[in-house]
Amino acid sequence: MAILLKTREQITALRAAGRIVAQTYETLRPYVKPGVTTAELDHIAEDFIKSKGAQPMYKGYGAMRGRDGKLTRPPFPATICVAVNDVVCHGIPSPRQVLQEGDIIGIDVGARYRGWIGDSCVTFPVGTIDAASQKLLDVTQRCLELGIEQARAGNHLGDIGAVIQQYAEGQGFSVVRDLGGHGVGRDLWEEPFVLHYGKRGFGERIERNMVFTIEPMINAGGYATKTAPDRWTISTADGSRSAQFEHSLAITDGPAEILTAL
Repeated sequence: MAILLKTREQITALRAAGRIVAQTYETLRPYVKPGVTTAELDHIAEDFIKSKGAQPMYKGYGAMRGRDGKLTRPPFPATICVAVNDVVCHGIPSPRQVLQEGDIIGIDVGARYRGWIGDSCVTFPVGTIDAASQKLLDVTQRCLELGIEQARAGNHLGDIGAVIQQYAEGQGFSVVRDLGGHGVGRDLWEEPFVLHYGKRGFGERIERNMVFTIEPMINAGGYATKTAPDRWTISTADGSRSAQFEHSLAITDGPAEILTAL
């Protein structure tokens, strides 16, 4: 599938969708605390997104069927994806999942606004977290920043992955290999696929007017993952904690524009 370069007008529309996603995080932030359920966070996010005239992107998304037509993966049932502690991504909010002091929680938000999509992820501390978890969050956020610095016309996608891998592994962490960033437009997952590990000078050349996400998933232990029976929730194979930060970007003539920043 070809990479769809965006027009100036389309990037303006994507910026509007991204801003709603950014505002959703500011709405959620005060509620990320011990005693709150992930289902409560989901309801808050859904109400806010709809109040802005947008639609939750993930809800009802991603059903898969086998050759016999039988459902092999149900549609995602919620507005946000939640990733508590050892969950890497795509966790399903639940009224039985109560946040505890010292947890970390990644919240992935997607919104469709006037046909265009905003997509981002933030990992929050719940109350006071230990030093090892704080380092994991700090390193993961820095990985995103370093990746964004490489997202410039004329560079290669491999430049993004290389700098993220080098920094994360240099800090004693690992980079999830089987998940990555992706193009964003009218569809949630477009080309290109953006690895968070790799070699400089390899991969697709980055062009002006590309729009894609960078979303490093960094593990405290090994990079292997496992998928739960719900066919959605992906966790670290060794039970170590994982963190993720994500932004949607538009490639310009200079530094990339972050579409999901306030």
